[in-house]
Amino acid sequence: MNSIIVYGSHYGTTKRYAEELSKRTNIKVISFKKINQQINEYDNIIYLGGLYAGGVLGMSKTIKKLNNILNKKIIIVTVGLSDPMDEVNKNNIRNNIKKQVSKEIFEKAKIFHLRGGIDYSKLNFTHKTMMKLLYNAVKNLPEEKQTAEDRAMIETYNKKVNFIDFSDLDKIINEVQK
Repeated sequence: MNSIIVYGSHYGTTKRYAEELSKRTNIKVISFKKINQQINEYDNIIYLGGLYAGGVLGMSKTIKKLNNILNKKIIIVTVGLSDPMDEVNKNNIRNNIKKQVSKEIFEKAKIFHLRGGIDYSKLNFTHKTMMKLLYNAVKNLPEEKQTAEDRAMIETYNKKVNFIDFSDLDKIINEVQK
């Protein structure tokens, strides 16, 4: 079976995961910006996408290019700042994925979540503004009303943090090799 890794990354964390996955599996890697109808030539499609404002960067544009998923294996991997082990975070991510892909693809896909990082000094103006608005909205919430995601954002606001752990790719590699 022929495979491809496609990724959507703004600031490079997801790209680093995609390139490491490519290195460990010898699977070709390409940005979603460069993929076209050739995606239909592949039997295994692994999509890694950064989480931005609830969506998975580039995923819906990539998935829409698929003509027939019947005999395809689809793996979706999200990369975000919040802890993917937290059930509330995981459910929020999955609900956002449901909004971006068809029910058929959502039910067929194997979904994984990785933790990324952030460097506020590298954010563009729009993202800095969004993060500041979000920070201001949650910092004054009573602690009992803050989610784990809110607390993580408050703790890391305006800092450089890196939660990348390439060993988390092992579970994805196991799925690819099934």
